[in-house]
Order: sequence, then structure tokens, then C-alpha cells
Amino acid sequence: MKYSQAKLGRTFIIRLEDGDVIHEEIEKFARDQSINAAALIITGGADEGSKLVVGPEQGRTKPILPMEHILDNVHEIAGTGTIFPDEKGNPVLHMHVACGRNTSTVTGCVRKGVKAWHIMEIILLELVDTTGVRRLEPETGFNLLEP
Repeated sequence: MKYSQAKLGRTFIIRLEDGDVIHEEIEKFARDQSINAAALIITGGADEGSKLVVGPEQGRTKPILPMEHILDNVHEIAGTGTIFPDEKGNPVLHMHVACGRNTSTVTGCVRKGVKAWHIMEIILLELVDTTGVRRLEPETGFNLLEP
């Protein structure tokens, strides 16, 4: 385990517009507001055609090959995530959401492009006085959080 501490900064209440792509809008907002790190909670609707990363094809083999799931209809979503800067200082969102419709649910990462369907609300809690950064880990190819 690795850890560090942070303090709470500003709190933002955000509503995305219909068709907005979650990671694109949140990372742009973070840049515009000079937010380096944050914790986020999200709820709302994801539109048909939204793309999720839903796991690697094989659990512990190399190379790690991500799987993609495309939503075939509108889904309710709930999720959480973090923002930390990459090695160049750009804010990077890492967010997972559960997407449900009727009696089925799929959970995954939003980085492939999840689009808002009319209602998408986010509470963003800025984290300050933190040294957290996302660094490329060559073995996995992931940008891992280095607290």
C-alpha cells in the first residue's frame, strides 16, 4: 500500500448537458478551474452508444487487452472517480460507473466515451496539498496513481 494526505478545497456542483462526454467535460472543467486533484460522485443517465472499458480479456496475462462494451440503450448510472494530474500536469479523470437498465447492469470505466442523456449530475470535491500524480507503469501500460 502507498498513501499520502490531502485537504479539501472547493466543492463544485456540475450538471452536464445532453450529449456531453463525461471524461472530456470533466477534464476540461478541471483545467479551466485549475483543479489538480479531486474526488467525484456522479449520477444520471448515459446515452445509447456510450462506451465503457469493462475489463481485460484475460486476468493475469500480458499484454493486457482491454474489453469495450457499448450501451445498446439509455441506462441509469451511478459512479465515483478521481482526478489526479499526469506527469505533464494535465488533469486525468479515472471514473467507474454502474450502468443499469431494467434488470441488468454493466460496470466499467468511462475513458472510452460515456455520453450524458439529459440528466448528469456531478459533485466534485477538490483535493489540495496533495502530491498525487499518475505515472506510466511500463509493465502494465497503465497510468497508475502515485500518492
